[in-house]
Amino acid sequence: MRHVVFALALLASTACGPVPIVDEPVAHRELDRSTKVVASLVPVVQRNGASAQRFRIDDRMRYYRTPGVSVAVVDGGKIAWARGFGVVDRDEPAPITPSTLFQAASISKVVTATATLRLAETKKISLDRDVNEYLTSWKVPDGEFTTTEKVTLRRILSHTAGTNLHGFLGYGRYDALPTVPEILDGKPPANSAPVRVTAVPGTAFTYSGGGTMIEELVLTDVTGKPFPELMRELVFVPAGMRESTFEVPRAPTASGRVSSAHDVFGAPLRGRFLVHPELAAAGLWSTPSDLLAWAMAIADAREGKPLAVLSPASAKAMLTPVKGPLGLGPVIRGDGAFLRFGHAGWNEGAHSEVVYFPELGKGAAVMVNGAAGRPMVREILYAIAAEYGWPGFAPESIETVELDARIRDGLVGPYGATVEGAVIELRVRLEGEKLFVDSNKLGLRSELALVSRSSFVALDSGDAFSFAEGLEGRVDAIEWGGIVLSRNNR
Repeated sequence: MRHVVFALALLASTACGPVPIVDEPVAHRELDRSTKVVASLVPVVQRNGASAQRFRIDDRMRYYRTPGVSVAVVDGGKIAWARGFGVVDRDEPAPITPSTLFQAASISKVVTATATLRLAETKKISLDRDVNEYLTSWKVPDGEFTTTEKVTLRRILSHTAGTNLHGFLGYGRYDALPTVPEILDGKPPANSAPVRVTAVPGTAFTYSGGGTMIEELVLTDVTGKPFPELMRELVFVPAGMRESTFEVPRAPTASGRVSSAHDVFGAPLRGRFLVHPELAAAGLWSTPSDLLAWAMAIADAREGKPLAVLSPASAKAMLTPVKGPLGLGPVIRGDGAFLRFGHAGWNEGAHSEVVYFPELGKGAAVMVNGAAGRPMVREILYAIAAEYGWPGFAPESIETVELDARIRDGLVGPYGATVEGAVIELRVRLEGEKLFVDSNKLGLRSELALVSRSSFVALDSGDAFSFAEGLEGRVDAIEWGGIVLSRNNR
């Protein structure tokens, strides 16, 4: 399972010094605007109405121990600029270029959703039939929750199928890799639990990478084609995604073609990155320009342009919320000129996000190669939003309350939980009269700001935490992102 991670220390000495910058050729005006953007990063959280402090991208890369960043921006319905910053690997410092491949992680899901909608248009599959009618190499087990309602592709795409497993841990590059049926049954060498229906399909929104793996198997069982080949045919070629692949690339080389993944301390992961055989859920390798090519292709389809990747009806369905914030794949926010869609992704050591405003022809994608760099993705997007006039896209503003000594002292200590096989630990500590949260596993190393008597916010990322006072003011558990972390008494 993957969660938000970030850190506040400087890059290791081997990654310090000037940050290499590689651009695609752009007009002088756009180069000026891009230079302004990367000198104007703003924090994710603004406190008590104060004016946002602005940062240079190289300073934030050091701050978040993230060696490499890639950014692309669309304005007026076309790529305005694409730039790479830093290096593909702390120990093999080839520069990031706009063509460097990064792990797109959960953005894989929206690309896969596009292929599923294309197949549905050909009548090879239906979005509303029981997926067991299409599955031949594995079946969704029947149970108490599937008596009257079934798992369908529409429900999988909107994360309302009632399936479990938020995400996946990944594998070492030289580990034995499971097949998709082994992943779905949780059989060795799979390192995740079985994918099962744990709620009545269609009743609620629960984000499920497990459901996406059922979708992947439907696509390959129905077509008889390997998933990477199928995605090339159905999405990459028609959408103009020239660099993207679901094949696992070779490790980084001096060419800068492939980015490593780095831990929260800025060190490359063993093997340079983890492998995700859960291709549809987390296995895409891509570039910011390619992610925007996908977004523009969906926007073109919504408008009914010739040779679009989807029909207008399919694109509009994709961009219509079902339950919760998702349509048929993308996260949807706003309406009218404020309508935007996209998705974020996190694999171990890599973060990414793509955002697009179809009514305005504006958007951007950011990819970073450090586990601690998640807040920086949003900082860059907020700087782009300010420069290019994105409506309704700005840092969160919070009003803090005074930190009572009783609450402060009652929160201090270690907390932990085990979620989908991942052990999550964090510690709340006191520094002077300020509270900080630390976790090497999650990259949490941020000052905390109290916003009510029972909740606080991490100032770097905007992540919200809540708690309840126990006896004598002691806090025995902290809730974060739906996860309850209990006090560790060891």
